[in-house]
Amino acid sequence: MRVCLLTADPGHPLLAAVTALLAPEHQVVSLDPGSATAGPGLFPLADVYLLKARTPRALALAAFLEEHGAPVLNSAAATARCQDRVAMADVARAAGLPFAATTALTTVGRLAAAGEPATPLVLKSRFSRRHDLVARADSAARLRELAADWAKEPVVVQEFTANSGWDHKLWVVDGRLFAGLRRSELAPGGRGPTRSLPAGELPASWRDAALRAGEVFGLEVYGVDVLDAGGAPLLVDINAFPGIRGQAGAPEALAELALRTAAHGRTPSTGETKLPEVSQK
Repeated sequence: MRVCLLTADPGHPLLAAVTALLAPEHQVVSLDPGSATAGPGLFPLADVYLLKARTPRALALAAFLEEHGAPVLNSAAATARCQDRVAMADVARAAGLPFAATTALTTVGRLAAAGEPATPLVLKSRFSRRHDLVARADSAARLRELAADWAKEPVVVQEFTANSGWDHKLWVVDGRLFAGLRRSELAPGGRGPTRSLPAGELPASWRDAALRAGEVFGLEVYGVDVLDAGGAPLLVDINAFPGIRGQAGAPEALAELALRTAAHGRTPSTGETKLPEVSQK
């Protein structure tokens, strides 16, 4: 099988581990969506593509590959559903998931101009990406600080939920659940290392919510950020194809998923009639 990693960082620990597992018997290549151009140069197609990148160019490339019958994990559409945090919250809450109420805002400045917030707030970039905004604001002064640093950033607002100061990181690969515990980036000391947490020790409602999120969003490889809201799970973010570092069994689960998807084969596409050089695998 030929497996292609859609990423600018094929050395990421998860991808490197998957490559090591597959390389003895299969061909693993990488393609940087930032420099790749959709067109005949992408053919022959790989048997499966792992969409680790989530930039607009990466999503467009993944959609092009899907149009020509290539299987992509996760699909371009499923990945896109996790990029706009307003749409993410709407989809999740409409499906009955315990997702934090999320309000769209044009800029932090508009919120700062309204004066003191009635309750502590969490502000996030509307469009999820690396190094985006995630910050707590308890006062108008803090809002003004954020407005100065993120003047043009479209943001969303969630009410701060009192919690232990630890984020539960739940990851799912093909229905297999992994878990970790990490200090919240909103905590005074900032994030620290992630501690593995036996997924089987999580309450059933937590496990059910994490698995249900994959069904709702059409994801096969994803992460869910969960807060302990008095024992009940509160989902605050969903991420397509996260890093999943240090989780024993995760690379094996991803490698098995990739091979099974590749073995299932490509789907027919009208584009193939215009591009006869496409490999029919």
